[in-house]
Amino acid sequence: MTTETAYRADGPGHADGPGTWAVLLPAERYEAERLVHHDSLKLTGLTDAGRPGPGDRVAVLADAPPRLVALGRVAAPTQRHREDPDDPQSPVEPETLVVAYTRRAFDEPVPADLLTLDGPVTALDPATFRALADQLGPPPARRTWLVSLDLPIEAGTPAEAVRLFWSYVQELGPRELPAFVAPSGDELAMQAFVLGAEANQDPEEDD
Repeated sequence: MTTETAYRADGPGHADGPGTWAVLLPAERYEAERLVHHDSLKLTGLTDAGRPGPGDRVAVLADAPPRLVALGRVAAPTQRHREDPDDPQSPVEPETLVVAYTRRAFDEPVPADLLTLDGPVTALDPATFRALADQLGPPPARRTWLVSLDLPIEAGTPAEAVRLFWSYVQELGPRELPAFVAPSGDELAMQAFVLGAEANQDPEEDD
């Protein structure tokens, strides 16, 4: 899965060899990345004079305040083509760069207040990039989690109930439906999450 956002950058050109860059996510894109897992991030609208090149390392940041939320590496650019293949006069779509995530920290971002950004895409010197990336530390150990979503559905048949279930999931999504998650083997530790964050589902505790 990939997500796409458009940028224009007028920073320095890509030097020979791998470079290091900072990419600033718009607020709505940061929220989308927190809600749904993506393997990569698509960047469009970058000028030739100021964009990462294949193999470059990228620090993905959220703004207000600046926080490091992910690391990635630029893959090969996608092939450019015309918006209308049957019309040779139609505009050529802008080249798209794909940043493959190598480390995610959307749930626990680290401060990047001392980083000076020139815009949505900023070239970084390698020492600054390393210092920023080192703040993430080692990735957490992976374990098995049980994730469930329970909806009471009125229907005439089991098949109809399943169809209605998926309709509600597609319509409401993670912004409205609580998902329940617990470590495998420890169901008593179950927690509810809405909008990518823990959410209390006990109305008595809200009183």
